[in-house]
Amino acid sequence: MQHFYVITNDIKDQGFAVTRQIENYLKEQGRRCTVRSAVRHAGGEDYHYTDASQIPEDVDCIIVLGGDGTLLQAARDVVDRKIPLLGINLGTLGYLAEIDRNKIIPALDQMIRGDYIIERRMMLQGTVYHKGKQIARDLALNDIVISREGMLRVVNFLSYVNGSFLTAYKADGIIISTPTGSTGYSLSAGGPIVAPGAYMLLMTPLAPHTLNTRSIVFSPDDKIVVEIGPGRDGSEEKGMASFDGDTSIRLVTGDRIEIERAQQDTQIVKISNRSFLETLRKKMSVN
Repeated sequence: MQHFYVITNDIKDQGFAVTRQIENYLKEQGRRCTVRSAVRHAGGEDYHYTDASQIPEDVDCIIVLGGDGTLLQAARDVVDRKIPLLGINLGTLGYLAEIDRNKIIPALDQMIRGDYIIERRMMLQGTVYHKGKQIARDLALNDIVISREGMLRVVNFLSYVNGSFLTAYKADGIIISTPTGSTGYSLSAGGPIVAPGAYMLLMTPLAPHTLNTRSIVFSPDDKIVVEIGPGRDGSEEKGMASFDGDTSIRLVTGDRIEIERAQQDTQIVKISNRSFLETLRKKMSVN
């Protein structure tokens, strides 16, 4: 690899100290390095933090400094460029960002030598409809969460799979997750842990008000639809659809979101020979 593009969370790397260390080292090794800060854009653009059109055509790898959240943001913005991402974790816990602060230079050496593999991770596409008209569409690498908005109360979520009614969940929300996202919010809600390279959709109710509700695993070719049901006495209910815990779309009774596997995959650079199970045991202190 010759040209690296660095996206930095400047809250995690204040003063760009780690970023400059990486930039200087790569240049010492005869490589090119372009640096950008991950800054939220309020609206009007077709990206959230990183303008993929500004990434030079000859970039071989995008290095993301921050943590899993920063990498998730970058993945959604740059997925159409089909450039592999290497996550460097400057926080406390990371599954996607596998390189810790003290292993940056050895990881860069491996990248330069070509000693790495690239894993493909499936993404979700969610399309939101209001009164039958599409009002929003976005991607997620971890999950799409449909939840209540406002006061603490149970909401009626109507779920359909491939056009057939599945069930009505009385719950705080529903999490639709990828295998990559199975170790995130879905796990905290009781969902299964799935190897990140798998291809499937996971549906996990969030605080369901029943005794026997479990997660359901679907084929990657299935299409899941979640509709906001009416409130008590037929009143209008309010909800939210959240993409990777970042972008949110407001929903009301009758609105629906169609969730399916995205056409695009995210490419993640894997440096370590450590298996997913080893990583899981380390991160969760599982003995």
